[in-house]
Amino acid sequence: MTNPTLVIRGGLIVGPLESFLGDVLIADGRIVEVGPSVTAPSGALEIDAAGCWVGPGFVDLHTHLREPGKESAETIETGAFAAALGGYSAVVAMPNTEPALDSVAMVGYVLERGKLAAVDVAVAGAITIGRQGEQMAPIAKFAALGVRLFTDDGNGVQDAGLMRRALTYAQPLRVTLAQHCEDESLAQGGSMHEGASSSKLGLIGRPAIAEELMVMRDIELVRLTGCSMHFLHLSTERSIALVLEARAQGLPVTCEVAPHHFTLDETACETFDPEFKVHPPLRTAADVAALRAALRAGVIDAVATDHAPHTPESKDMAFDEAPPGMLGLEQAAGLTLEALGGAEADPQVFFSVLSRGPARVAQMREQDVRVGHSAHGGAVSVGEDANLVVFDPKAPYVVDRDKLASRARNTPYHGRTIHGRARATIVRGRLVQLEGNLQ
Repeated sequence: MTNPTLVIRGGLIVGPLESFLGDVLIADGRIVEVGPSVTAPSGALEIDAAGCWVGPGFVDLHTHLREPGKESAETIETGAFAAALGGYSAVVAMPNTEPALDSVAMVGYVLERGKLAAVDVAVAGAITIGRQGEQMAPIAKFAALGVRLFTDDGNGVQDAGLMRRALTYAQPLRVTLAQHCEDESLAQGGSMHEGASSSKLGLIGRPAIAEELMVMRDIELVRLTGCSMHFLHLSTERSIALVLEARAQGLPVTCEVAPHHFTLDETACETFDPEFKVHPPLRTAADVAALRAALRAGVIDAVATDHAPHTPESKDMAFDEAPPGMLGLEQAAGLTLEALGGAEADPQVFFSVLSRGPARVAQMREQDVRVGHSAHGGAVSVGEDANLVVFDPKAPYVVDRDKLASRARNTPYHGRTIHGRARATIVRGRLVQLEGNLQ
């Protein structure tokens, strides 16, 4: 089926180096003309982008789609719908499903299901069998399928020797290992950040040093092996500083931060509401400020949602017994905009952390027919695959958990007014959502 011709009119077209007002003409899945006033063929669908930013569709490095195994919380289809509403043209599905994505059969299943989704779905393969941290998964076989990111997310690989072997094995494959940085000998049993709030509430804490020690360890393993490493959902000021120092030394390391870690702090847990429980936990106000400053400085590679759906009954438990995680796909862009300064934010930094940086980490800058995705995170220029978002930086909306596209409802932002929303999302030249309505 041929995609209809689309014209995006009068938006601020945000490039990696400069921005300008103009139109974008899309046909047959590609950008065919960009200019101050393009002529649309008869029958073309026109999108009014006045007052909006037009840039490459967002890419999420960290999406829990729950399929296979926990479809009652989310499926590839519903997660992709949530992503499209949030302005995402591509997501990377995390491997902590049931069973884990630790075999060619399971990885292939998600890739095939992803080809039917509203957005492009890439897969992060598990580093170890069952994500148990004991035996390496067949990384080379996954890489042959087109998988470029590997992680045991939800668990950090605790065994330094095993992590060294995995990095050594992965290095010639030119893939990236991504680490959930928590030393379980320090964090195990904790349900929130170890600090003043946990002491007041009488809850066992997960100390910042549990994250930072693993960041330190794996930086040194990268130095030893030369393999690329991506640090998932970093939450402390010191963790960011460690990665920036390693990068300055020429090491191939990247990092992401999640919206909840730069918008919420440990005091949110004082309600005992399990919607605020997440691992790594919400940190101090000083950490929140440091993450926001790093975002504004343009030194963070990616904002990643860590979209973690849970059924209502699983979250309806005591704080220390409930599973960690919260939804993120539909609110991430607005929360990122807020952290960058609202409507006055630099649109180039905005698209860098939400699209271009994540696409670079996930190696999505080029088409890959093996995984069924087109190119993401590029310039808005002639010849590029038409994976785009029209984002209104001033549009206000109130988060309503009952109106989310996700099957789950576990958002910590219910009732919060957020400014900045995707008005249109285009994937492979097809309009998949317009004004909050799936097409």
